[in-house]
Amino acid sequence: MNKKQKTLLWRIIIAVIFFVPLYLISEEIIHIPGFPDWALIVLFLIPYLLVGYDIIRKALLGIKNGQVFDENFLMTIATIGAIALGEYGEGVAVMLLYQIGELFQSYAVGKSRRNITELMDIRPDYANIEVDGQLEQVDPDEVEVGSIIVVQPGEKIPLDGVVVEGNSSLNTSALTGESLPRKAEEGSEVLSGSINMSGVLKIRTTTEFDESTASKILDLVENAASRKSKSENFISKFARYYTPIVCIAALVLAVVPPVVMMLMGADLSGHHAVWHIWKDWILRACTFLVISCPCAVVISIPLSFFAGLGGASSQGILIKGSNFLETMSQVRTIAFDKTGTITKGNFVVTTVHKSPIDEKKLLEYAAHAEAHSSHPIARSVREAYGKHIDMNRVTDLEEISGHGIVAKVDGVSVAIGNDKLMNKLGIEHEDCEHVGTILHVALDGVYSGHIVIADEIKENSKEAMAALKAAGVEKLVMLTGDAENVAKSVAAEVGLTDYRAQLLPADKVSCVEELLKECTGNKRLAFVGDGINDAPVLSRADIGIAMGALGSDAAIEAADVVLMDDDPKKIAKAIKISRKCISIVKQNIVFALGIKVICLVLAALGIANMWVAIIADVGVMILAVLNAIRCLFVKNL
Repeated sequence: MNKKQKTLLWRIIIAVIFFVPLYLISEEIIHIPGFPDWALIVLFLIPYLLVGYDIIRKALLGIKNGQVFDENFLMTIATIGAIALGEYGEGVAVMLLYQIGELFQSYAVGKSRRNITELMDIRPDYANIEVDGQLEQVDPDEVEVGSIIVVQPGEKIPLDGVVVEGNSSLNTSALTGESLPRKAEEGSEVLSGSINMSGVLKIRTTTEFDESTASKILDLVENAASRKSKSENFISKFARYYTPIVCIAALVLAVVPPVVMMLMGADLSGHHAVWHIWKDWILRACTFLVISCPCAVVISIPLSFFAGLGGASSQGILIKGSNFLETMSQVRTIAFDKTGTITKGNFVVTTVHKSPIDEKKLLEYAAHAEAHSSHPIARSVREAYGKHIDMNRVTDLEEISGHGIVAKVDGVSVAIGNDKLMNKLGIEHEDCEHVGTILHVALDGVYSGHIVIADEIKENSKEAMAALKAAGVEKLVMLTGDAENVAKSVAAEVGLTDYRAQLLPADKVSCVEELLKECTGNKRLAFVGDGINDAPVLSRADIGIAMGALGSDAAIEAADVVLMDDDPKKIAKAIKISRKCISIVKQNIVFALGIKVICLVLAALGIANMWVAIIADVGVMILAVLNAIRCLFVKNL
């Protein structure tokens, strides 16, 4: 408990100690000869003001600021009304029980926030810099890019960087949700927020603290609450109109029935009979106000989404807002990029075909032409060549998007790419029956053979597709720039329902547009990509999911959901988390409003008194909050 919660708890305890004996002996006190009525009121006002002064103050401030109709106003009017009507015990009890409910709600929300903070405890406190042979702790903000930092066993890595010395295992569970340690050795890229488990590491930093992975993740999680879902917006609007309506209804309930009864000639003989009727209906109106307090709905719905976002974060799934959490629950079609999503992106040259020149010489030309490209396919060609690449040998390089590369190597014109490039250049070429990515190579305009490159399918891709189908996803479509035979083979192996092959980047957007048209009603489409090359498609889909994008600027910017590792099974888990959260939200709305409607009717009929009202109100709020906290527990989904 924090200081504010402890103070409220002590106020409640002292008020209970004072109120309970007073309530039990109040009837005897009244009959003491010469005991004034006002003295009893003063005695009851002591516990009332002790426990409820802050509610009254908030109500007065609301009136002053023009924000009259809120739960503080409802509770103040209802309890003051009860005391004014001589129902001292009920008035104090209502305020007391309401504050007990507020304390519970404050503690529950605080606990859920602490749970999320602990799960996302990745903010580093310091960085170790070596000065004159001694380690000096400095603020991570002060460390410049390119500095060497030392991370000892048990410490958090404060900044993204590359290991220059040492070997260790890293605990990345706070980032990825996975408990399996990851190996770090010389040359390994490491990310801030990971915990060094064994050896001492010296790391050359590659980012400033504000641009580090830990900072970006924390910023994303902290700002997620600002993006509200339709359900949250509905509740905000509902509360804005609901509270004034119930206040007017309570006023009508207090005034209209007694007036109608008098006009209809009811037997109102004597002053006390008139007062009794007015007192009865005003008390019903006060009970009506207590019951109408919308705390259960207003508190539990945002808490459900907050807990859902936190629960997802604990599993290495960052969802940028509750609006995306709600949309995720409606996904029925998923389009996948292939490389790095369904496959590992570890391209390997398997063979060279139809080459009239020496295979090593063909690879030498191809590797030099691909020297400037960061694409995994280009990297695999360079690795197959396996020798030093002299950049001075390469001139007139031109990259043709979706086709390939044209360059001069030692003055020889080299064209390397897919069959579209060969067609564009008017070079006759031969098709290849092998499954894989085919890179055709032409030297000085003459076809010189092709390189076959295979991409390994991830071990859990097939399992992930089965999990998505089990989760109710109807269409699983792969969009790839690869050849038809490669796409068909991959789609069949992992269990996709459809695929589109030989697509340019712009074609992927068109395919997503077509798939969006097929999503009718509340059905939504998600696109899963690497977040770097697929930014336009990630933005166009109802939900953009970045796979394996830990530390990627483009992924975090373009995607709505970022998976902290490259496990496609996390997509099914994200859908299950979102559906659990939305289910709990709906349960709370139906439960809270349903109970309120029943109790409001009972209050209007005079069946429910103040005690029933406050127990129903506080009880519903506590149950709704407890139900909302279930959104945190998603590990076994």
